[in-house]
Amino acid sequence: MDSDHVDDNTNPSAESVKSSQPQDPAELARVLRAQLANVTGGLAPDVYVNAWWDWYLNLANEPPKQLQIMQDALAKMLDNWTFGLRAAAGQAMPPAEGDNRFGGDAWAQWPFNVYAHSYRNYVDWWQQAWSNVPGVAPENERTLNFVARNALEAISPANYFATNPELLETTRAESGKNLVRGFSNWLEDIERTFAGKGPSGTEKFVVGRDVAATPGKVVMRNALVELIQYSPATETVFAEPILIIPAWIMKYYILDLSASNSLVRYLVSQGHTVFIVSWKNPNASDRGLGMDDYLRLGIRAALDAVSRIVPDRKIHSVGYCIGGTLLSIAAATYAAEGDRRLASVTLLAAQQDFSEPGELSVFISPSQLDMLEAAMDRSGVLKSEQMGAAFTLLRSRDLLWTPAVNTYLRGKRESPNDLMAWNADGTRMPCRMHAQYLRQLYLDNSLARGEFHAEGRRVDLAAIQLPMFVVGTETDHVAPWQSAYKARGLTRSTDYTFLLTSGGHNAGIVSGPVHPRRRHRVRTWLNASDTLTPQAWFETTQPQPGSWWPTWQLWLAQHSTQALVAPPPLGSAAAGYPPIADAPGEYVLQK
Repeated sequence: MDSDHVDDNTNPSAESVKSSQPQDPAELARVLRAQLANVTGGLAPDVYVNAWWDWYLNLANEPPKQLQIMQDALAKMLDNWTFGLRAAAGQAMPPAEGDNRFGGDAWAQWPFNVYAHSYRNYVDWWQQAWSNVPGVAPENERTLNFVARNALEAISPANYFATNPELLETTRAESGKNLVRGFSNWLEDIERTFAGKGPSGTEKFVVGRDVAATPGKVVMRNALVELIQYSPATETVFAEPILIIPAWIMKYYILDLSASNSLVRYLVSQGHTVFIVSWKNPNASDRGLGMDDYLRLGIRAALDAVSRIVPDRKIHSVGYCIGGTLLSIAAATYAAEGDRRLASVTLLAAQQDFSEPGELSVFISPSQLDMLEAAMDRSGVLKSEQMGAAFTLLRSRDLLWTPAVNTYLRGKRESPNDLMAWNADGTRMPCRMHAQYLRQLYLDNSLARGEFHAEGRRVDLAAIQLPMFVVGTETDHVAPWQSAYKARGLTRSTDYTFLLTSGGHNAGIVSGPVHPRRRHRVRTWLNASDTLTPQAWFETTQPQPGSWWPTWQLWLAQHSTQALVAPPPLGSAAAGYPPIADAPGEYVLQK
């Protein structure tokens, strides 16, 4: 055979094999991390190994702490033994105070009270063992707390059929029908998972009919956002419109749920002209979108549209969650440019200073971000399932174990509400945007440090001197209220209000105008310098009953032109923004 002919057939094949392999060591490392992420669910193992070693090595150098741990172990073992003997003698004894999982009468009977009491002692011992070890880095202690808490939740006797007397009694009373229903629920959930469907029952909340149903029109659409303008509900309206910027990691209708708890509907009913940004659900082709794109195509494009549809009027701006972070960046940038179109800034559960990011910090470290970026580099986006899993692990008792026990062992399927249906309607995040956000804002805290650049300009939050209304929620595990509170020290507003409402990151914000179980604290400063520490603010600001919505709406009214005007038209063809489609538009329907 001709040697030239052989070379022609073999060399291209060899070259193709060679070119298919990553040559750059950094690229090879990314590939390996991406493959590892498939096994670990996106978690970086070395973060947890390093945290354990930090704890172990520092504990080895602290004999007093070791002695304390051993003494505590002996005391807990003696307590378990004493409790078990008394319980075995027939004495009904509640197993654990302050843990509502074991509060029922059945848990006071042997042997179940022994199971629960021993479990609580075991949990308390571990909490003492991993906490307050001198020399352990705070971030490593948080990581250990996260891992240990999830491990301990997994072994709770309340989670298992044989050790839960309430499950055993339910099964006896129903002759096992609860288990039959539970098995049916499990099969249904497996089928829905493989079919790519949401949790059972969420389909009854149809976007555009049951949620996101406030009437309006899409008046602007670009490659990243749709802008929705809502139809007026009153004969006259406040002159200044409201522009709402939700987080790009969520569907916007968190603020337009059912009629009873739709913030959009409430504002419209109070005489406000409301616009809201609906973000596109990105796919792999959007992998290159970054922070500047979100500022340009998102906030700046929306602000341009609103200012032309409602000309010669300033605009009340509202940002929710990381949409509030983006709005803070935009407001500071516009102030530095001399753009005076904003009338005020409202931030809902939003952070500018990420030095205390809360429980989410367990997922934010250089190694963890390397892992995430490697996984995103292959897919182009961070999938909503990954974000959902992270939030579930932060509250595994409420979001994982309790629903699983109720659904599969009690055979009781919880009927989802509108907020649960929204939570199941996840979104993705572009690779570049997510990496920039986590590294520059969370990891480096560059925005609060004055080192963040947007659209080629250094962002100085002190440029924000507009009236501000900042809302935190008491049990927020995403944006702790103490962190949201720090906006006071970063901006220079001479009309600054901070409000703290009961509830969590979502439920606290979506409280409805009337809520009998809600309370809030609020205080206003009319200068740029006076402030208090978060703890001092909390202790000296008295709580008020009810939802925070009316308090904010009154603030908006007071910061608007007092003479009401006729509602503006929906869109403006003359200004280049004719109505395109009915609300809720197309982007919110993207899966």
